[in-house]
Amino acid sequence: MVDVFLAQTVHLIFAGIWAGSVFYVAFVVLPLARDGAFNTTKPLEAISGKLTTISRVSALLLLLSGGHLAGSRYTADGLFGTTDGHLVLGMVALWAILAALVEIGAKRLEAGLNGKKLREPAGDALPLYRAAAVVAVALLVVGGALTSNAAALL
Repeated sequence: MVDVFLAQTVHLIFAGIWAGSVFYVAFVVLPLARDGAFNTTKPLEAISGKLTTISRVSALLLLLSGGHLAGSRYTADGLFGTTDGHLVLGMVALWAILAALVEIGAKRLEAGLNGKKLREPAGDALPLYRAAAVVAVALLVVGGALTSNAAALL
């Protein structure tokens, strides 16, 4: 019982940190960079590196805690044959998409920053990060549906 509580807590904390970080970069930091608010690449390099670290750590902890929660709550039939199971599988797909979008966005941003450009790489990475932010919010919505037992309403 304590293990499930800890897994849920870790899962919720790192889902919020990951989603919030991606959202902030997508809707605050990169638009500022694209519009010329920075006069050097150093802040963006640091932000990109920290976001990549947050993303990787969060992805790993969500995989481990989510795997533990799924293993303690579902059988194979439960995952593939129930609405909650489908929501869990949807979360796994969204998790992979979010991780990929952040990694690709970071590589695109860092490649441009290495050329000492600022506005262009921010503009190039912005659509990927905005897509990642939408996926992150979708993950939180699906998580809310699972924790509030929304499947019972159907």
